[in-house]
Amino acid sequence: MLQLNDIHTYYGNIHALKGISLHIDQGEIVTLIGANGAGKSTTLRTISGITPPRRGRVLFEDQEINGIPAHNIVKLGISQSPEGRHIFPNLTVRENLEMGAFTRNDKQGIEEDMERAFNLFPRLRERSSQRGGTLSGGEQQMLAIGRALMARPRMLLLDEPSMGLAPVLVDQIFEIVQNINEQGTTILLVEQNALMALSIAHRGYVLQTGEIVLADSAAALRDNEMVQKAYLGIE
Repeated sequence: MLQLNDIHTYYGNIHALKGISLHIDQGEIVTLIGANGAGKSTTLRTISGITPPRRGRVLFEDQEINGIPAHNIVKLGISQSPEGRHIFPNLTVRENLEMGAFTRNDKQGIEEDMERAFNLFPRLRERSSQRGGTLSGGEQQMLAIGRALMARPRMLLLDEPSMGLAPVLVDQIFEIVQNINEQGTTILLVEQNALMALSIAHRGYVLQTGEIVLADSAAALRDNEMVQKAYLGIE
């Protein structure tokens, strides 16, 4: 469904991604794990067109999407829930969700997806007329994911969905991520909580300073000694 071939992405003169190649098949949850600064978020930004690569190819459903503006990539079926949530604090929950559907004009479909978001996140239904900036951290994370789903993506990019959340909310968010996947959405997940990410993913890639150093099934990565020491806190 998605292929990255020899991707090189830069921030000015900083070489952030150094020739990474990966693929994601339809229906999978694939996770990227690695330390801060490894290039995980940059990989998502490269796919979504926010930080286009200088070299290499990004293919989505066999179409090269290098150089396509980010809003048109959303129209093609890729949507991102960014690190740090970045909801619109002065808009209500409902208005935030409507912003996620800005590329669409199918009124009935938008209402159906609004209802889907409220079913996935009942707390958002209760807060639908509340301003986004007054929500708790967990509620804002639910809103960011719900907003991304309003684009009706076939592929969802999730960047650090558990960041800053209490453990009980982390479990809840990951249950919902699995639910979204079971409903047919392919997911690329970036997550500092590597143990949690590997518990729901099918496969994973380990990034170090802009390069992929390991790629395997999630189960094999959980059992890998280097991964255990570096990312799972197991000596």
